[in-house]
Amino acid sequence: MPVTQITLLPGYSPEVRERLVARVSHAVASVIAAPPAGITTFINEAATYQRDARVFVAGNHAHPVATEVVKAFLAAMQARELDRAQAFLAPGFQMQFPGGVRFTTLQQLVDWGRQRYRSVGKTFETFDEAWSGTTSVVHCHGTLSGEWPDGQAFAGIRFIDRFEVQDGLLHRQDVWNDLGEHRRHS
Repeated sequence: MPVTQITLLPGYSPEVRERLVARVSHAVASVIAAPPAGITTFINEAATYQRDARVFVAGNHAHPVATEVVKAFLAAMQARELDRAQAFLAPGFQMQFPGGVRFTTLQQLVDWGRQRYRSVGKTFETFDEAWSGTTSVVHCHGTLSGEWPDGQAFAGIRFIDRFEVQDGLLHRQDVWNDLGEHRRHS
């Protein structure tokens, strides 16, 4: 059964250590056909080390949990707290919605949404997180509910959002949903 070792410098919180052990264990399970009970991952601590003629005695900062960043952004957007939501966006942030509609600002999104619905809210079923280099990819899915421009209610419309997160900031959002399909049939 696989055994993986991680060596860290001092200073990482227990929560960061737990996240790191869990993610490395998941990575091992995705490559090696071993049951979770057969995968062992542990952390060693090095008091100091030297690299590139420099001595290090403390570790670097940890990234925030990307899923929590996405949840906080979505909560701010749903509350229409655009200034708070803006704080989660990296320079150059881009959004793409069904039909290839693209935005670079939150106000563009809000203005476009006013033509499509009077109000909209999301009910989340799951959040999934994956990693590619320094980018965390978060997918969330669930259903949309709200009111069409004429005041008629809608609910149960499925959606998927995909976010790219780097250094705790959102760089990209892609949205897929059946809102347009339901609108045509209502």
